[in-house]
This record gives sequence, C-alpha cells and structure tokens, in this order.
Amino acid sequence: MFKVLRDWIQRYFSDEEAVVLAVLLVVAFTAVLTLGGMLAPVLAGMVLAFLMHGMVSFLERLRLGERLSVSLVFALFMGALGLFLLVLVPLLWRQMIGLFNELPGMLAKWQSLLLLLPERYPQLVSDEQVLQAIDVARGEIGRFGQWALTFSLSSLPLLVNLMIYLVLVPILVFFFLKDRRMIGAWVSGYLPRERALLTQVAQVMNRQIANYIRGKVIEIVVCGVVTYIAFVLLGLNYAALLALLVGISVVVPYVGAVVVTVPVAFIALFQWGWSDQFIYLMVVYGIIQTLDGNVLVPLLFSEAVNLHPVAIICAVLLFGGLWGFWGIFFAIPLATLFKAVLDAWPRREPLVAPLL
Repeated sequence: MFKVLRDWIQRYFSDEEAVVLAVLLVVAFTAVLTLGGMLAPVLAGMVLAFLMHGMVSFLERLRLGERLSVSLVFALFMGALGLFLLVLVPLLWRQMIGLFNELPGMLAKWQSLLLLLPERYPQLVSDEQVLQAIDVARGEIGRFGQWALTFSLSSLPLLVNLMIYLVLVPILVFFFLKDRRMIGAWVSGYLPRERALLTQVAQVMNRQIANYIRGKVIEIVVCGVVTYIAFVLLGLNYAALLALLVGISVVVPYVGAVVVTVPVAFIALFQWGWSDQFIYLMVVYGIIQTLDGNVLVPLLFSEAVNLHPVAIICAVLLFGGLWGFWGIFFAIPLATLFKAVLDAWPRREPLVAPLL
C-alpha cells in the first residue's frame, strides 16, 4: 500500500512546479470556501475588472494611454450600472409586484381548467388526481407566499449589504483596473522563478476562460434584449421580467432554456389562452432559442470548450451546490481550468519491464 502511494507521489509530484501549483489551487479553493462570504465584494470586483480588462487593453493599443483607457472603461461601467439601477430595476420591481397580485387569479383560472379535464378525458385523468394536483399547487404557492413575507420582513440586512456592494465594488473595480500591473507584479514576486507550468496553465485560462466569460455576458445581454423587444411587440405581460429570466437561463447549459419556457408558456396561456397569439409567441420564442444555440453561441465562442456534456452537467451541479448562482455561472470556466491543469500536469511514465 505504501509503495503504491509512494510511486504515485513520485509520478505526479516529483516536479517542484507541480507541488507549487497544487498548493496554490488548494489554498485558493479553501479561501473561497471559507472566506467567500466576507470577501464577496472583492471577488465581484475582480471578476468585473477581469471582464473589462480586454476593453482597456484594446484602448491602450489605440494609443489612448493607460489612465485615459481606464477612465473611459470605468465611466462606461458606471453608466451601465446607473442605467440598470435607475431604469431596469424599477421596471422589474413593478412587474414582479403585478405578477404577485395576479397569482391568485391565475390559480383560480388554472383550477377551473383542471377541473374540466376529468369530464373531457375521463380515461386519462380522474377527479382525485386533479384535486391532488390542486392541493399541491396551493401548498407550493402558500410556501412561496410565506417565504416572500419572511423575505420582506428580513430585507433590511439585505439592503444594507446591497448598499455596501454598490459602494465597494465600483471602487475595487477601479483600482483593479488601474493597478493591475502592480498587483500582478506583487503576486509574481511570491511565485518561483521557474514557472513554465504555471505560465502554461495561466495562458490557457486567459485564452479560454476570459473568452467564455465575456462571451457569456454578451450572450445574456443579447438574448435578454432581443427577447424583451419580441415580447413587447407581441404584447406579452411582464415582458421585462420574463426577458431577464430568458437572459439568465443561458448560464445553465441544456437545462436553462427548458426551465424558463415554463413560466413564459404559463403567463402566455393565462393572458391569451389557446389562441393564435399564443402560437405566435411560442414560435418567436423558439426562433430566438434556435438562433441563440446555432448562430450566436458559435459566433461568440470561437474556441469551443472541449468538455463532454456529462462533465459540464457535473460541474454545474457541483459548483452550483457550493456557490449558488455564481458557481453555476463559473462552472464551465472552472471545469475548463481543471482540465487545463490535468493536461499540463507533469508526470513520469511508469517504468515498463522489457519483454524477454
């Protein structure tokens, strides 16, 4: 047993860089797990600065200067943040309140429709099944209402945390952009001089993960805006709220599009019933999803993430369970980083006895 363990360590950890990389990964993973809640504004600032780093580099290549480039990108970021807070958030809040007020009416309408099923399809659906489904729906809506009431009563700490984020995150983004070279040199000072393995992994991470994250943000914005315009033109209620759900759904591969279709279809059915308007909406929604999967995604992600679908689903479940929404958002980049580390990891081939 000890010989097997010793041979395994000599095979995979005989290189000094491999040991350093393993220690860095363990320390970073442990720090995020244990201190992620306290350092959440710092991590959010790092992610946002990482997203805007490409734009700053592009402006610097145009010879605008470092300070001017950082100032322009930061001003654009603050303008987008102000637009989101002053325009989009109030609109979403009004639509959410309206949806909560109409939930009892929706439940009553769906209850009357469900009660007609045993009369039309007695061989498929019984009265007991319909009543049981109605009781389950009432229980779920009751628990949701209780959660909403509890959330509203305990929203003061959430508002305080939100104000802290709104103050700290922009400041951190500015300094991460302005002093990125100084911070990089400071971190490099604690790394070994010979770091070919770390450089190789960093290059893969910067090439694939950066492109993925920036592409995913662009995909969220494009899908949300296009869906909102289509829903408004078709006259669907709660267009902004549903468009936000459609935009966020692209974060979760394979599952998000299917899950978000349910509220879109339910609200459309409540508004129009089985009418031509409902069919038009679902056709337009299907076209948007098709264009997203077959045109926008290949265009944004020129370098395909070479991961098996099973690996992607496992990464979403694992990191989503650990870090919630942000874990789901970064599941594929983290899985890509893990694969890059495995591919670049130095190893000694086991000795094979010569054949006689």
